[in-house]
Amino acid sequence: MPLTLDTPSPAELPTLVEIWEAAVRATHHFLPESDLQVIKPLLREQYFPAVQLTCARDDAGRILGFLGTAEGMVEMLFVDPACHGQGVGKRLMRHAIDELGATRVDVNEQNPQAVGFYQHLGFVVTDRSRLDGGGRPFPILHMSLG
Repeated sequence: MPLTLDTPSPAELPTLVEIWEAAVRATHHFLPESDLQVIKPLLREQYFPAVQLTCARDDAGRILGFLGTAEGMVEMLFVDPACHGQGVGKRLMRHAIDELGATRVDVNEQNPQAVGFYQHLGFVVTDRSRLDGGGRPFPILHMSLG
């Protein structure tokens, strides 16, 4: 599938939130609804402004997924669940690695699909935190390119 990568406009941030929510609901089964509702407004208020955002678009310009990077780290990668397994995440990660110099990513240990995805791209687990960045009891695997 041909994809175009670019920076989303401020008007497109609600679309990114929708993709985030759909992806989290499809893959983060361990995350309670209450936590999801706490995190959701933080995306626009805190998380998006702290990263360089890149989105992947189809031929019609529809955003299929997005990536957020900062200081050599992939801080977020979310793909519309309807597009999982179609190369969108891989294309965004290749861009992060090859063009943006990303060498590190943190991933929820309870999301084995994501762990396997990053391992397939050459990342290895270098450390583990028993709490996530928000202090919640969801272990995080710290991964780096091997």
